[in-house]
Amino acid sequence: MNLRPSPRKSPGVDITPLIDVVFLLLIFFMVSTTFERESQIMIELPEATGEEVEHKKDELDITINISGTFFVNQREVVNTEIETLKQAIRNAIGDQHDLPVIINADARTPHQSVMTAMDAASQLGLTKMTFSAHRPVSE
Repeated sequence: MNLRPSPRKSPGVDITPLIDVVFLLLIFFMVSTTFERESQIMIELPEATGEEVEHKKDELDITINISGTFFVNQREVVNTEIETLKQAIRNAIGDQHDLPVIINADARTPHQSVMTAMDAASQLGLTKMTFSAHRPVSE
């Protein structure tokens, strides 16, 4: 007959279910979170009295004249429809989707034309945009 007391196990906490719950919550929040594409568009508005920036070869130039006609890299776009502008931009950039976009708009260009150019570029994944400005003539 064995009268010796049996050794007791030390008390321990099993945290496996806690880790499972934390991972499930993490997966739930990752799946249910929505990301807005609008927040990805970064626009840098240059100061009109600032320093001049040299243009690089690797950039997309969108020019809009006073009547709202678009020019992509100095080539006129057939009409002012957004799909036509997107196709002209696609042809100009090829497979380079990280090019900076420079929008040159006449001071009297309709605001809708500028917004159309920005919208077309952002729909194609071009998010680095800037506007050209001329230095004011000092009297």
